[in-house]
Amino acid sequence: MKKNKFRLSFPQDERKHSWLPFLFNAYAIMDEGVYRDIEKQEKSGRKLACRRGCSNCCETHRDIPVYPIEIVGIYWFVIEKVKEPLRSEIKKALIKHKKGDPCPFLINRACSIYPMRPLACRQFNVFGKPCEEGEDSFYTRINDVLKPSDNYLGRALYETTPFYGVFDDEERVDFINSGKLNSLVKILQDYPWIELARRMS
Repeated sequence: MKKNKFRLSFPQDERKHSWLPFLFNAYAIMDEGVYRDIEKQEKSGRKLACRRGCSNCCETHRDIPVYPIEIVGIYWFVIEKVKEPLRSEIKKALIKHKKGDPCPFLINRACSIYPMRPLACRQFNVFGKPCEEGEDSFYTRINDVLKPSDNYLGRALYETTPFYGVFDDEERVDFINSGKLNSLVKILQDYPWIELARRMS
């Protein structure tokens, strides 16, 4: 089988945690789709504004949706994969975090869980000029925000449905299209991450 360059791979952990391949598959679909869409936009002359070190959206967005499987994925990554000194910095940030604050995983203006960042973060990209400090480009210049040309999100979510006990093809599609899956969404900034901090001890 051809290896997907976009797919995360932790073979031992994937054998140990049966849900982890579902999440990795979903993230690979999203990352490949976004990569292709950005490539198309750049070929048409548009310039991606997002760069390493830019954390504006992590600071300004207050309603980043996160699915239950993604929360479990973040727990796994932080508890089992993150090493010191970053581990202690994340724990401090989680303890201090209050509902409505910026993303608690933003450490020193960088995403501390980048490989496991949610689907919403993976698809948010801005073209043209870099965002002004405090600007939420989704509201100030929506035309500069990447609009996926294919339903990558739907395909990615389809990969995760076995996590919720939904395996039949038709039921999987209905689970997504009916809004049942979206009804489980939490807001990343409002989630009680203090419990993760406790589990890190």
